[in-house]
Amino acid sequence: MTWEFGLTISAIVLTALLGLPIGHAMIGASLFYLLLVGSDMGIAAEQILRGLYGSYVLLAIPLFIFAADLMNVGSLSDRLLDFCRALVGRFRGGLGHVNVVSSLIFSGMSGSAIADAVGMGRIIINLMTKDGKYPAAYAGAITAASAIIGPIIPPSIPMVLYALVSDTSIGFLFLGGVAPGLILGLLLMVMNAIQARRYGFPVEAPVPMRELPRVTLRAVPALLMPVILLVGIYGGITTPTEAAALAALYAFVVSTVFYRSVSLRLAYETVRQSARSTASVGILIAGALVFNYVVTIERVPNSIRTVMEGYDLGLYGFLLFVNVFLLLLGCLLEANAILLVIVPIFLPTAMALGVDPVHFGVIVVVNTMIGLATPPYGLLLFVVSGLTKSPIGQTVRHLMPFLGIMIVGLGIITFVPGIVLWLPRLYGYAN
Repeated sequence: MTWEFGLTISAIVLTALLGLPIGHAMIGASLFYLLLVGSDMGIAAEQILRGLYGSYVLLAIPLFIFAADLMNVGSLSDRLLDFCRALVGRFRGGLGHVNVVSSLIFSGMSGSAIADAVGMGRIIINLMTKDGKYPAAYAGAITAASAIIGPIIPPSIPMVLYALVSDTSIGFLFLGGVAPGLILGLLLMVMNAIQARRYGFPVEAPVPMRELPRVTLRAVPALLMPVILLVGIYGGITTPTEAAALAALYAFVVSTVFYRSVSLRLAYETVRQSARSTASVGILIAGALVFNYVVTIERVPNSIRTVMEGYDLGLYGFLLFVNVFLLLLGCLLEANAILLVIVPIFLPTAMALGVDPVHFGVIVVVNTMIGLATPPYGLLLFVVSGLTKSPIGQTVRHLMPFLGIMIVGLGIITFVPGIVLWLPRLYGYAN
């Protein structure tokens, strides 16, 4: 690696610390690099255009964002929450269990941890803190922890980004996330049960079983969305991108026509909000495309691979190193930036060691999602603290047991690859 590359990294870090969005920082620093080495600066535009307009898979991102935003402004979230309360709300710490289960279901629609926390999280936090049943900080902590699961279970925007940088099948990546997501959800519910007994959280009045069919029927249109997505993709009817378009259309029809909870004016505002979110992700992708070109010129992946071979870490040593490195990096960097910039550096070494690309994809996605809730800069911490109006320090204190149990789950997922790969193999994955 050259001194020009060192200055480029310094420029990214400095401008990011000064408050410039990381996407803009990467574009600016990469232009600075091209200027230093005497290359045509038009290469930056070429890389961005080729990457953005040559990747059909990227169309899935705005469509999943739009579908999630529609569900947040409509009544789908309320109906799903009623269904989850009827299902698991009767146990001690029941609203905590409802929080986790609702995230598991909502994750089958949005593909975004932030959408989960803002949408379902706002409603369940209000329920948990009503009449002082749960401390606000605890409600925020379990909301942040359960939102992590959102992008692990399909559909998943981070997995779309991983597919972009690794050329891995999105369909098999989605399947690979199902079992790990369910395992993490189960571990969170176990920890919630332990914490509920520790703090003496109340037992909710159970919803009578005779009410369950009615509550389920009200939630059926919302519950059908994950089914439509999965049947479309794995039944060979649609590509993942077409399935994302179908999800957006379905959410729009259900919200505006079936439930009549979204007016045309509100739908227009939702489109605007989705466009802003998409633009934010798009700038980050553009920055990563240009910076990855710089990384390729500098042969950084080869250098990393040489260093790894020098230490002779082996397969499991390498996976342990990646987990620790990404967990630490997740404390400081945004998840999408890690997926787009850092992960491509490790991919050649992972493939050389025989790590399955689907397995590796699930590992890095779980790592980056845990990073979203890890202090000091985890984005979910700021989101849930804003929703609960409680200090971040208190939220972190209640969050640590949940982060601990999720890191245990990450270890299981990392060193038992069959958990990730059995479902993809069931559907014909043969890598």
